[in-house]
Amino acid sequence: MPLWLIAGFFGTALLYASVGFGGGSTYSALLALAGTDFRILPIVSLACNIVVVIGGVIRFARAGEMPWRGALAVSLVAAPLAFLGGLTPIRESAFLALLGASLVFAALALLLPLSRESYDRPRRGWMMPLAAAPLGYLAGLVGIGGGIFLAPLLHLTRWDKARRIAATASLFILINSLAGLAGQLAKSGPERFGEALGGGLPLLIAVVIGGQIGSFLALRFLPGQVIRWLTAALTGWVGIRLLWG
Repeated sequence: MPLWLIAGFFGTALLYASVGFGGGSTYSALLALAGTDFRILPIVSLACNIVVVIGGVIRFARAGEMPWRGALAVSLVAAPLAFLGGLTPIRESAFLALLGASLVFAALALLLPLSRESYDRPRRGWMMPLAAAPLGYLAGLVGIGGGIFLAPLLHLTRWDKARRIAATASLFILINSLAGLAGQLAKSGPERFGEALGGGLPLLIAVVIGGQIGSFLALRFLPGQVIRWLTAALTGWVGIRLLWG
């Protein structure tokens, strides 16, 4: 396994964990660059998502920032679709095309400005689970948590304050990554899981360490907007490469 891939996973986990995300879209981008088997790619990416985002969920919950009712409603409605997404058979060409398009959209979502003021307009929170449900299917299908799409949607609709949106996205990623991984394992069988676990173990160790450091550093040394731009550039570039390749 190339050292640059391990270092990339470590850095991605460090940066994303500090803002409550898992980094699944960037893990997928890095794995695609490394030429990883598309049948293993979502398993590794989702597993890394889970071990990183658990720390974010705990951190937000301890700080009293988790809006449990809304976050669970959004997450649990999407979770069955994440399982179905993971269970859905897909050809390599279709998988890479869908992954490429998802990465491009993720890059665009990262470039959207995030408002941090109080939300005084009607939120129409009952509509958000319906809007977020398709993201669960996409998350399970291509091996991402979906939070990178959900968070901009919540900001654009002024669903809640910025930290509570980050907390909601964190729980959404955790639950949908678990459901998507379950679907992937049901589809691929224990042999594929063993192959993914054996090959991806150094990556899992890297994201555990990086995620823990990121949770404590909380982006003290690099502005969050700069991280978003750099991540958007990498994610968008890989997405375009997959679509044009």
